[in-house]
Order: sequence, then C-alpha cells, then structure tokens
Amino acid sequence: MADTNKPSIGHLREIHHWISSVYDLDQLLELITVTATNMMNATASSLLLLDEHHRKLFFKVATGEKRDDVKKFEIDVGKGIAGTVAQTGEALLIEDVHKEPRWYREISESIGFDTRSIACVPMKVNGNIVGVVEVIDKRDGSPFCNDDLKILSAFADLAAVAIAKATRFEKVRKENRSLREQIGSNYEIIGESPALTMTIADAFKVANSDATTLIVGESGTGKELLARLIHRAGNRKDSAMIAINCAALPESLLEDELFGHERGAYTGAEGRKVGKFELSDGGTLFLDEIGEMSTSMQAKLLRVLQEGVFYRIGGTAPISVDVRVLAATNKNIEKEVREGNFREDLYYRLNVVQLRMPPLRDRKEDILLLSEHFLHRFGQESGRPRLTLSKTAVDLMTEYHWPGNIRELKNAIERAVVMGSGKEILPEDLPIEKKVHQPSGDTSMRLEEAVHRFKKDFIASVLGECGGNRTHAAKKLGIQRTYLSRLIKQYDLK
Repeated sequence: MADTNKPSIGHLREIHHWISSVYDLDQLLELITVTATNMMNATASSLLLLDEHHRKLFFKVATGEKRDDVKKFEIDVGKGIAGTVAQTGEALLIEDVHKEPRWYREISESIGFDTRSIACVPMKVNGNIVGVVEVIDKRDGSPFCNDDLKILSAFADLAAVAIAKATRFEKVRKENRSLREQIGSNYEIIGESPALTMTIADAFKVANSDATTLIVGESGTGKELLARLIHRAGNRKDSAMIAINCAALPESLLEDELFGHERGAYTGAEGRKVGKFELSDGGTLFLDEIGEMSTSMQAKLLRVLQEGVFYRIGGTAPISVDVRVLAATNKNIEKEVREGNFREDLYYRLNVVQLRMPPLRDRKEDILLLSEHFLHRFGQESGRPRLTLSKTAVDLMTEYHWPGNIRELKNAIERAVVMGSGKEILPEDLPIEKKVHQPSGDTSMRLEEAVHRFKKDFIASVLGECGGNRTHAAKKLGIQRTYLSRLIKQYDLK
C-alpha cells in the first residue's frame, strides 16, 4: 500500500503555486509549514526568522498542540539546535535529543512538551541565512532520517523564496507610499475609470524598460503626470527627470536648452552651459509637445536618439549620455507624418511604445473624484475647508464636454472657490454653461446669429483645450493673437 504521507512533486508544485499567488507572508509561511508538518508526519514544527541586529531567532510559525506557547520564546544565535543551525548554516539531524549536548531543553520543559527527535535546516536568501525550519518527532515514534532532512531542506528553500518575494513586495509598497509622498498632490493621477486604469497599467508595464515612449492625448489630460509616474516607477527613479516644453521655445533656444553651449559659441555666451540631455544623464528626459518641434531640430534629436552622442553648440568634443526619452504630443502625430510635418524616422524612434491619456469626456466616472480633490486643495488654500459641491453643480460638470480636460476642470473649481460665497459650490459659480459645446438644433435663428453662436462656442472650446493660453489657441485657430483677443472681447469670453 502506498504511503499517503510520503512527500510528492505535486505537493511541491502546489506550494510553488502559493508562492506566485499569495502575497501575505504570514499566510504563505503558515501554508508551507503546515504542509511540511503533515507530509513528514511530524508531531510539531516551527519556522523561526533571524533578527540579525539582535542575533536572535523568533518563532514566526508553529504547529502542534503547544504552538501558541512556543511563540513566546526567543533563541540566541548559537544556542540550541535551531541557534546552531542559524550560526553555521548547516542542517542538523538529531535522532535523540537527550543524548545531544546542544539541545536547548528549557523550552520543551517550560511548555511541557516531550521532545525526542529533531530535524532542523537553514533558510537562505541570496546566500544569507534568514531563519531556520525544524520538525519535531514523527507521529509513529520513529526518528527522522536523511531523506526527511532532504525534504525539509526543499521546504526551507520554498519558504526562503516566499520571504524574498514578500520582502520585495513590501519594498514596492513602501516605495509606492514614498512615491505618493514625494510627488504630492500636484503630481497625483486621480481616477478609477476603466479608461484611465488601463493606461496606468500599461505605464507600469513599460516603466522598468528603457523603451522610448510616446504619450498622446488632448491638452490638459495629464500627459506629464503619466511621464512622471513612468519615471518614478522605473529603475531610473533615483536619477533626475528633466522636462522641457518644445512648444514654448523658438528653435535656436530649444537647441541651446537641449544640448547646451560652450563659452563664446555665440554673442552673449559668456560661459559653458550644460543642456537638458546632460542634466538627465542616467535619468529621464521628458519632451512635451514634441509635435511642435521644427524639422531641423527633429533631425538633431533623431541623431542623439540613434547614437546616444551629441555636441554642445560651439563644441567639438562628443558627449555620450544614457537617457531614457519620454515624449508627448496633443497632435494627431500620424497625420503630421503623412503631411510631412514630422519626420517618419523620428516618429518610429519615439513610438516604440505608445500610451494614450483618455480625455475627461471618456472618464465621466472620475469627474466627481477630481472635483472633490481640487475642491479640498483650493478650499484649504483659501481658508474655506468645509466647502462642498451641490448636486446641481455635479450634474452640470458631468454633462459638460470639458474640451480643456482636467486642466479646465481644475481652473473651473479654483474659480468657483474664489468667486463663490456660499457653503457649497453652485452651478452659477462654475465658468461653464450647460451643453455649451454641443451643436445646436435650433433652426429658428437667423444664419448670422447661428454663425456668431458657433464662432463663440468654437473659440471657447479651443481656449479650453489650450488651458486659456491665447498664443497657443490663436496658432491652433490659424489667426493672429491680436485678432483672437478682439474676438474674446467681442463674445465676452471670460
């Protein structure tokens, strides 16, 4: 008849499955220890962890009728069977503890447990002893043998893997808490909608790679926040992340900002300047609004991405850098490539991985969360921490199209906090109008009136997308900034 207590490959595979699916260390070690006890037909067992600082072993898991009593004890390294194994790193098999001078009998005598045979093995993580596993007395009265010691060693190895995994998991949790504290509310991505959750999940997938990543999405969706998340969650988190807006600088200044210059490179260059590529060496460089970069600058950027080498303006010495590049654009970059406004080879170099930040209209579930977040922040800053949102204001914000996305929502809440006078935010406190950007089905108005209404709504929509920046809005509309200012005044757009 087969021995049902004999250890099997199936049991070990089951424990391997636990290690990959159970993240709670206490639960995992309990499962492993109980299984080992039953498979080895032992009366009791213990798993002890090493406190390296105090040089003591403490009971993490114990089985048997005295399992609660034994957890009250600690064992000095070098004392008893377990302490000797922790000190030497060598397994011990004791057939009769009463003939063993290293046996620490005080624990058994204190709890009234009659011990005879012990098998004890070390647990090691990366070659370092982190604890021991021991089993006590077989139920049939026979002593433990060398085969039992081999099986127990296999369990100890699995327990060590579990400890290492749980330690890494706890480290990641601490890093995530630290990350939230470091980035603060200004860089926090708020939302639980499926569209946002999928984007963040993809961002975590690429975080630990060096793949160049292109983040696309409308203005105000939080593309830079996603870039910061990728940087802080990746293996370059201890180095700098440098951000630069390619649309904010003319070509000559952008080149100077990216690559730096040598003294005397041009009039006014009185000293050497280190560029953003050098400053972000070993870290991350975030190129925002990459679609606004001129084609000549695109060629220079492509050369750096391909070769990892560049020259300061006016310099002759090549500078080699190790930089991960994240880029973002609110343009339809594929269309820009087709129309010849963006180099196809640079597009493929940047677009190794593409992430899309969803617009706020596709994450309606997040509007209330975001609104309450901004309301709390601005309420605290303005000395009105008890402000709330009225239901009618929430309904209005939920129905609204939000062409300026989260940036527009943030500005709307800030204005409502400043301009509102009551204890709650009302619809009239918000600088938005119901269905303001939806096409009108009203056919009773004259054509001239309909054109004026469309122009007003369209300009308001573009201004919202550009976060109120008149220069960017004028460029997007294809008109002069001065003309846009006149239209804003004409249509009373605030």
